[in-house]
Amino acid sequence: MPYMMAGYPDRESGLAVAAAYVDSGADLIELGVPFSDPLADGPTIHDAATKALDGGATLGTTLEVCRSVAEQIPVVLMVYSNMVLAHGGASGFARLARAAGAAGAIVPDLPLGEAEDVREAFTAAGLAMVPLVAPTTSPERRAQICSVAHGFIYVVSTVGTTGERAEVPASLAGLVAATKADATTPVAVGFGIGTAEQAAEVGRIADGVIVGSRLVRAAGEAGSPQGAADAVAGFLSDARVALAG
Repeated sequence: MPYMMAGYPDRESGLAVAAAYVDSGADLIELGVPFSDPLADGPTIHDAATKALDGGATLGTTLEVCRSVAEQIPVVLMVYSNMVLAHGGASGFARLARAAGAAGAIVPDLPLGEAEDVREAFTAAGLAMVPLVAPTTSPERRAQICSVAHGFIYVVSTVGTTGERAEVPASLAGLVAATKADATTPVAVGFGIGTAEQAAEVGRIADGVIVGSRLVRAAGEAGSPQGAADAVAGFLSDARVALAG
C-alpha cells in the first residue's frame, strides 16, 4: 500500500508515480494532500509537502491524481483536518473526494471522540474513514477505535512521526495481534518501513504494508517524471518479491 505526496516533486511526476504504482501491482494508494503543517509526518514527507505547495499544488492537484487512477485501484487520501474544514467542511470535502473516485480518507489529527461529525459525513458520502492505532493506544481505546473502523485500521508501528527506521520494532507483532483481535476490518501497518525486507517482515503479521517516506525520497531524488516512476516501480518490485518469499 504505497504512499505518495500529490504534486511532488511536481505535477507531472506525481501523476507518473501514481501510474507506476498501478502498473507495479499496488493494492491501494495512500495519497497525501499537501499541507503546510503535517504534524504526523517526519522530515521527508514534510519536505515533500512544502515543495509541492511551493510548486503550486492544491487539493485540486490531489484530486487530479486520484481521478487518474481511481478506476483501477482504491485511493485513500491522507488529509489533515484544516484541509477538510477549508474545502466545504466534512460533507463538502467528502463529496469532492468521492467525485474524484476516492475510496476513503485518513485524518490523522482528528482522534476518536472529535471525529464523529466527520465520520458520519464521510460514511454518508460512501467514503471510509480509516482510523489509526498507535503503540501508546490503550487496550480500551483500541477496542473503541476498531469498533468504528471502516476500510482498514492503520497501525502506527512506532512512536513518533513518519520516516525510515533501521528495524521493525520487536513489539509490533503483539500490537498487530491485539488489534486484529479487536478488529472486523483488515489491519495495515505503516511508519518506518523502508526496505523490501522490512516490508516482508511486516507482511507476515499484518494484512497490509504501507510504505511512505522511502518512496517519497526515491521520487524526489529521481530528477524527472519517468525517473520517479522507474524509481518507485523498482522498489515496489523488490518489495513484492520479498513479500512473496
